[in-house]
Amino acid sequence: MVISAVRRASQPSRTEIAATTGLSHSTISTISSDLIAEGILAEAKGFEPAAMKRGRPQVALALEPRAASIVAVVLSLNSLSAAVIDYAGNTMAEDTRRLVTQRMPAEALVSECIAMIRRLIDGADTSAGPVLRIAIAVQGITDSGSRKLLWSPITRHDDIPFADRLEQEFGVPVTVENDCNMIAEALRWRDPLRYRDDFIAILLSHGIGMGLVIKGELFTGTQSSGAEFGHMIHRPDGALCRCGRRGCIEAYAGNYAIWRNARLGDENAEPLADLSDDDITALADAARDHDGPEREAFRKAGEAIGFGLGSMFALFDPAPLAFVGVGATAFDLMEPHVLSAIAKTAGGLHSKAISFDTEPNEVPLKREGAMMRALLHVDQEIFAAGPASRQPATDVA
Repeated sequence: MVISAVRRASQPSRTEIAATTGLSHSTISTISSDLIAEGILAEAKGFEPAAMKRGRPQVALALEPRAASIVAVVLSLNSLSAAVIDYAGNTMAEDTRRLVTQRMPAEALVSECIAMIRRLIDGADTSAGPVLRIAIAVQGITDSGSRKLLWSPITRHDDIPFADRLEQEFGVPVTVENDCNMIAEALRWRDPLRYRDDFIAILLSHGIGMGLVIKGELFTGTQSSGAEFGHMIHRPDGALCRCGRRGCIEAYAGNYAIWRNARLGDENAEPLADLSDDDITALADAARDHDGPEREAFRKAGEAIGFGLGSMFALFDPAPLAFVGVGATAFDLMEPHVLSAIAKTAGGLHSKAISFDTEPNEVPLKREGAMMRALLHVDQEIFAAGPASRQPATDVA
């Protein structure tokens, strides 16, 4: 509870921690003293408390950056990035590389991840603490145990055991997480007032994904990572999707689908393997400038998203929504059609409660979510358990 309070508040005083946790001042003092002695917390330097009428000045507590480090990896279509991050959340080293993911053998994808992580660890500041956790945010469906990639449009290979291979290489626990789930995790930490108990994060990018939080818990399935919103059926036997099926929401609202409708006018055309952000920006600019196939393509996208959301809201009440990714920069073109479609469904009964927000840059959110997933594991499963439960530092320290 104390570690969690410090991580959420950044540099709280012991009095503030007591107010947050409900623990007594004496208990906070004992626990914080132990954590400082163990090198997990530290008294914040340069902290200037507000003037107090009486009593001793308040001393802020902070996470000790050198206590540990984690590695956050983001694997997306044709892109791999990773960062070594210290216990306080500061980036120590990072790298990004472009890959042709759809042409690479499965082992080559895993090997690229291993090589990048190894380079970053070897090149990180020597003062960094031991690496205690690695989290991978990957575009596609992961298993519910967060061990492997079950299926993804970024590769032609299924069932890639990332966690097993990386654990063999680095000797620390590894999780493999759906990237949209990690976006939701990041939003929860960025804006806990809006994104708290129930909310939805929808990725509008080359593909369409969803991170879903219900009653404060990230939703995952019994066998997979869960909310594959983009592959819900919008129109049976409709447009060709990257997944090989027809009529998916993504086949109308993904970047490749919007481009296909605007430029080719053929829903049966093979989806493009990749599109630049500039391609989508140009389509959006044209749609705002004049009526034509570009504007119609965004209308179809908004309609597909809206009917999908309306079907979801028929099962449970609307929740705050965040649209993330380059497609969110064109959400003004889709929003009227999203709302119109929702209003035509049973979920539209509560449409006045729906609120939208947009965030165009998806990669930092994916990394932040993976980072928090890893750091929280260190907080809860390692440091909170006490010194006796900790494993010796590995060779990746």
